[in-house]
This record gives sequence, C-alpha cells and structure tokens, in this order.
Amino acid sequence: MTRTTLLALAVMAITAPAFAADYQANLGPMPLDDETKAVIAGRGEVTASSDGKTLTVKGSFHGLPSNATEAHIFSSIVAGVPGTKVLDLDVTKSTSGTVTGSYSLTGAQAAALRTGKLYIQINSEKAPTTYPWGPKGTLWGWIFPAHESVGANVPQQDHWFLPQYDTPQR
Repeated sequence: MTRTTLLALAVMAITAPAFAADYQANLGPMPLDDETKAVIAGRGEVTASSDGKTLTVKGSFHGLPSNATEAHIFSSIVAGVPGTKVLDLDVTKSTSGTVTGSYSLTGAQAAALRTGKLYIQINSEKAPTTYPWGPKGTLWGWIFPAHESVGANVPQQDHWFLPQYDTPQR
C-alpha cells in the first residue's frame, strides 16, 4: 500500500462513527415519597439507537395522574445524580402517549450516552415545580445499553447497569 492509501484509511477510521448501539430506559416515578405519591405515578419504556453521531429516541408512557407537559434528555456527572437539560423530546400532552426525538450529538453527548450519564425525564401538570434536591419530574429513566429485562423480584444477571465501568477507554 502506498502512503496516501494508508493516510486515507486512517482518516476514514477516525471520521467514521465510533460505534452503533441500542439503548433502553425504563421510566418510573421519581421521587416518590408521602408528599409526592398522589401527583407522581406512571410507567414507561423507551428505546434509543445511536451510530455515534445521531441519537434516535422512541417510547411510550402511561398512568400519569395529570397530562404530560414536556420531556427532556438530561446529562449528569454520574448515573443517579440529577443533571442539566441537554435535549428536548416531543411528548404527547396526555396521561399516556409517546415520547420521541432524533438529534445530532456533540462529542461530549455521545461520550455521556456511552457511559450511562444521560437520562430521560417527563414532567406533568401536577408534578411539583421543584424539589429541595433538584429538578421537577414525574417519570425518569437512565439510558443504558439494551439488555434483557427480567420480571419483578428476579435478580438481574450481569453488570449492565454500570456502563461507565463497562465501556473501554476511547
């Protein structure tokens, strides 16, 4: 091979999408305590796919005690910690419906997706506007690599739930 051919192959490898992956999020009520259990309820499932540059989100929810008002993707410093809004999602303004979106990702957002630092939040009319510890929300779900889901009270096998430790250094 010539030097030019090798250089062209190297540039293609660097500029090509780094990965193609499927993700999922299980949406549940957050936070749930005596004060909020009357106004925060429901469940949902979201799937997402990414080629390293674009993220496509598709899902549904049901059982909200009041109409959904907005949905977003947030970025956090680590899974389980409230973060900052980075992307807006389209959401059905009802107690059940769909949540969708397709976005070009920045390098930082793609890295956050690969390492489990992105989550989806759906807000509703009756959800408190703020909590002492962070932002409002009715349903939350962390976007993790797609995995087999087991039934209630069944231990989950493997270590899929800590993607920040499962991702090779890039």
